[in-house]
Amino acid sequence: MSGNVRNFNNMETRAIIKFFVVVFFFLQGRPWKKIHAILTETLGEHAPSYATIKSWVAQFKYGDFSTYVAPRPGRPKTVTTLEIIDQIHELILEDRRISAKSIAEQLGNAR
Repeated sequence: MSGNVRNFNNMETRAIIKFFVVVFFFLQGRPWKKIHAILTETLGEHAPSYATIKSWVAQFKYGDFSTYVAPRPGRPKTVTTLEIIDQIHELILEDRRISAKSIAEQLGNAR
């Protein structure tokens, strides 16, 4: 393996695993072991875990051939900008005992 390793994002990695599932489709046994061995040899420490590969292989075998990784439910992503930092700084200068909940409420109302 060359010293030049490329980091793949989830969609690219899933596409590679999808390719290997198609290649190894007719093999009996556990194709994810062979796929994991190939990816570990190729990507080294950047390879997805054995459990991840096994899960994705199972999804592909059951007909979910999408390589798009859907967003997970849960806490929304937040963005920190200089504008927001300045607003929080001003609120704290006005009242140093302000709670985090009050800051969130005031910033939420300002938008």
